[in-house]
Amino acid sequence: MSAKKMLAIDLGASSGRGIIGGWDGGKITLDEIHRFSNDTVMMPGGFFWDTLRLLFEIKTAILKASHAGGIDTIGIDTWGVDYGYLDKTGTLLSNPYHYRDTRTDGIQDYVFGKFLTKSELYAKTGIQSMNFNTIFQMAADLRDRPWIVENAESMLHMPDLLGYMLTGKKASEYTIASTGALLDARERDYARDIIAKFGIPERLFCDIVQPGYNMGKLLPSIEEETGFTGADVIKVASHDTASAVLSVPAQCDDFLYISSGTWSLMGTETKEPALTPVSEKYDFTNEGGAGGTIRVLRNIMGLWLEQESRRQWKREGKTYSFDDLSNMALASKPLQCFINPDDQLFATAGNMPGRICEYCKKTGQHVPENVGEIVRCIFDSLALRYRWTAEKLEELTGKTYPVINIVGGGTKEEMLSQFAADASHKHVSAGPVEATALGNIAAQCIASGEIKDIKEARAVIRNSSEVKEYEPDTATAAQWDDAYGKFLTLLGK
Repeated sequence: MSAKKMLAIDLGASSGRGIIGGWDGGKITLDEIHRFSNDTVMMPGGFFWDTLRLLFEIKTAILKASHAGGIDTIGIDTWGVDYGYLDKTGTLLSNPYHYRDTRTDGIQDYVFGKFLTKSELYAKTGIQSMNFNTIFQMAADLRDRPWIVENAESMLHMPDLLGYMLTGKKASEYTIASTGALLDARERDYARDIIAKFGIPERLFCDIVQPGYNMGKLLPSIEEETGFTGADVIKVASHDTASAVLSVPAQCDDFLYISSGTWSLMGTETKEPALTPVSEKYDFTNEGGAGGTIRVLRNIMGLWLEQESRRQWKREGKTYSFDDLSNMALASKPLQCFINPDDQLFATAGNMPGRICEYCKKTGQHVPENVGEIVRCIFDSLALRYRWTAEKLEELTGKTYPVINIVGGGTKEEMLSQFAADASHKHVSAGPVEATALGNIAAQCIASGEIKDIKEARAVIRNSSEVKEYEPDTATAAQWDDAYGKFLTLLGK
């Protein structure tokens, strides 16, 4: 029987973890050995990630893993789109910008007026047009600080950048590279004609490699710092959503998923990209997945709305746990008012409760009067957005999906999972919570030959995780249908 140990470095927008995955030939076990905050930095010049601090925390996780008995492999996953530039000596030129930095406000108007049309970009890359897409960020770099690009020898997305800092080797992993509208969705390689139109130097882009690619050992200096593990660094599905989708414990080939957390990434898995008038009309994105798959999905604002509201209340001296917020929401009258979660009004940090009330007042709805009503508005609105997205995916693919699989930390919000079932009239299967870490570990198992493929990995994950089931409440079906009609009016659909 095999007894492999693998370290998953899972970096989210607010925190990171080092998790040892154990494989006994039948199940994957997880042991969190290091947790740390991912503290972003606002300073003159913008809003940045503290990349060197992240490297320090990753090295700490590796050292702890060494003390815990060692590891065989290491895999890193992070959020998408963000990146750093390296000069010809391999030195980081500046801290990577945070995707919520304001330098890309209005960038789409600039790009579509100067370089190409929105339809031309979508037809090639198949990526939902969002102001923080990598190609838009790079356009802002060329416009606002061209000297950085001129002095850059290469560009690496965050997991690739951190992997380079550990191994000294450069490569662009497919799933993370696919997030930023830089790739030809059909060819699964750089859209060189599009990149040329922007004036982005082609020298910046490293070779694309697929999940499972072995980057080799840690640098000698890193090995010395971290306990001489002798571990190989594996390119997992390094976009965190790609890792989360790999772990969806679906029992059939056709399924809907929501990777639920700060964002709700909702979609389906296909063999080929969806590049049709329908997919463009509804702005669905085509991102790379493990095993040569495509993740056809939409980015929905997700629990950022609740998280940022909670931060605002804390700034005002009122501290609530997430359980407190859920209980207050459950005690509030349902379906009184709604927001479009994806309205740009809610995209940036700040007074989220005030913005929600402002939106409801502006659209002629009931204005939430207390904390519970604001959180209820958020949850009701997300559930209705899930229904809209499910319907559009069925229209796009010509398939019917009776089940929505929700994975990730957002499954802890049991009320939202139930609302998703009620609003969509679909069965909801929620779990695993640790979806991204499980997907990261499963990719390492596949790379080492311990697990055959994604299908087997999903069966293993079903056998290793708790999954909760939710049936739609037929007694409230008419209320949700009425609410959905109002929600569609609100969207202008």
